[in-house]
Amino acid sequence: MSISAKDVKLLRDKTGAGMMDCKKALKESDGDMDKAIEFLRKKGQKVSEKRADREADQGLILSKISDDKSKAVLLEINCETDFVARNEDFQNQAEAFIDVAFNREIKTVKDLLKEELDGVTIEKHLESMVGKIGEKIEINRLVLVQTDGAMVDYIHPGNQLGVLVEFEGAIDSDDIGKDVAMQIAAMNPLAVVRDGVDTSVVKKELEIAKEQLINEGKPAEIAEKAAKGKLRRFYEERVLLEQKFVKDNGISVKEYLQQNNSPLVKSFHRLQLGES
Repeated sequence: MSISAKDVKLLRDKTGAGMMDCKKALKESDGDMDKAIEFLRKKGQKVSEKRADREADQGLILSKISDDKSKAVLLEINCETDFVARNEDFQNQAEAFIDVAFNREIKTVKDLLKEELDGVTIEKHLESMVGKIGEKIEINRLVLVQTDGAMVDYIHPGNQLGVLVEFEGAIDSDDIGKDVAMQIAAMNPLAVVRDGVDTSVVKKELEIAKEQLINEGKPAEIAEKAAKGKLRRFYEERVLLEQKFVKDNGISVKEYLQQNNSPLVKSFHRLQLGES
C-alpha cells in the first residue's frame, strides 16, 4: 500500500524514530499507526511516545473539590483556538458548568448537558456559545469522585492538564497530596498497582520484550525469562506506587507515602487536552 509522507512524519513525531524506519513500519503495519509503533518497538527501536505533546484540541481542564475533600469533579471543555480558551466569558461559562456538575453530583457529560442553568439546558448554552463565538465548543469529559477517604486535585498551569487523586484516608499535609498529584501529572502512570494494569497491555509488553531479545540473538527460552525482567521495569515506570518519586529518585512513591505516615492512593484520574 502507499504510505503518505504526512503519516511518516506523524509517526516520527510520535516516536522519534528515523524517517525510513517509520516508513517501513507503516508499510509492515498496513498504515495502522498503533501497530507501526509496536513494530518499531519489537525491532528494538528506542521509541519515546510523546503522550504530552500530541496535537490537542484547545480548551480548559477545571477541577472543583469540597472543603472536607470527600467530593471532587474534573471537567474538560474544548474549543478550537487558544484565543477562545483564554477568553474571560468562556472561562466563566466553564466554571458555571463545573459548578452544576459538582453541586448536583452529575457523573456523565450526557447527563450534564440535560441539566438546566439559569432556566436553559447546558446543551443550549453550548449552542449559544457556538453561535456567538463561531467555534465548535463541547464538554468532552467529566469525572465525579466521592470517597470515604480524601481527595486531592491539581491543575497544571495553563489548565491543559488536571489530576484527581483519591487516598485511602485523611492526609495531614496538603504538600504530600500535591506531590503525588504532580507525580501523576508528570509521569502519567497507567494504574495505582500492578493488578490495575490491563492484562492486554501486560501481554503486549511481554511479547515486545521477548521479540526484542530474540532479535538480539537470545534463544527463545532465555528470552522468555529475560522478558519478565523487562516487565518488572515496565511496572516500575508505569505503576504509580512503584514509580520512582520525582523529587527523590532513591525511593518509590509508595515509600514516600509510608515514610510520611500517609495513606496510600486508592485511585486517580488524569485528564489532558486532546487525549481520549
